Amino acid sequence: MTTVLEALKAAEQRLKEVPDPRLDAEWLLSEVLGVSRLEMLLNKRRELNQGEEAAYEALVARREAREPLQYILGSQSFMGFSLKTDKRALIPRNDTEALCEEALKYIRPGCKVLDLCTGSGALAAAIKKLCPGAEVTATDISEAALSLARENAERLGAEVRFVRGDLFSPLAGDKCDVIVSNPPYIPESLRGRLQAEVEREPALALFAGADGLVFYRRIAKEAPAHLLPGGRLCLEIGDGQGDAVKALLYEEFIDIQVLNDLNGLPRVVSAALKEEKRL
Repeated sequence: MTTVLEALKAAEQRLKEVPDPRLDAEWLLSEVLGVSRLEMLLNKRRELNQGEEAAYEALVARREAREPLQYILGSQSFMGFSLKTDKRALIPRNDTEALCEEALKYIRPGCKVLDLCTGSGALAAAIKKLCPGAEVTATDISEAALSLARENAERLGAEVRFVRGDLFSPLAGDKCDVIVSNPPYIPESLRGRLQAEVEREPALALFAGADGLVFYRRIAKEAPAHLLPGGRLCLEIGDGQGDAVKALLYEEFIDIQVLNDLNGLPRVVSAALKEEKRL
């Protein structure tokens, strides 16, 4: 029989090509054993039975093939909530919590909130849970992503209206107080050059034309028609995109801010509709 410590050491060696081999090995084994990582690590001499060894082998093999850890485990924490994760949508990132927190500054009970490119539904569901009095609508062009988003909203008991369509296209005439979006923003030139795990996520949620700004251009142009007086636009951005996204907003927006995530990296652009657009 193999002990917990021996299993972890062997898995760590097999996973040496992944970013955090030891940590991933621990997460996978704690999943198989059905205990927390801490409890598992306090019992390193515990022996695995045959079924546990086989189950662990299967999970390690998937991770060795660079399947994202969150897809294997089937969940990811976002804003303190556990969300279901699978290949239907982009994995929620901790970096995106900065976007959620910025949007929440402007959301009050009775506010109408629109989440564009909702993906897993992380932003929409978290906003509804943290401000239950808000009316939240979320759109995505992918029906597969929307099916996962609906499952996550149901999982959290969050009442969110999900609509399939390309950005604002299914929302003719709808107006809201806050628009939030984590759109695709990776330049097409990076396809095939990203971390192996990222390449396993839906390309539709990742790539955005030659410069990565395709969706920002569209949102900057179309958002004013869907914002109520005092409306706020909050966008997640990629590396080095802050100035370019700000420039797209100058014509229609004021109070344009670029905000950092917890790692100190520019991650969010937040802006308010110009006064004359509020009349």
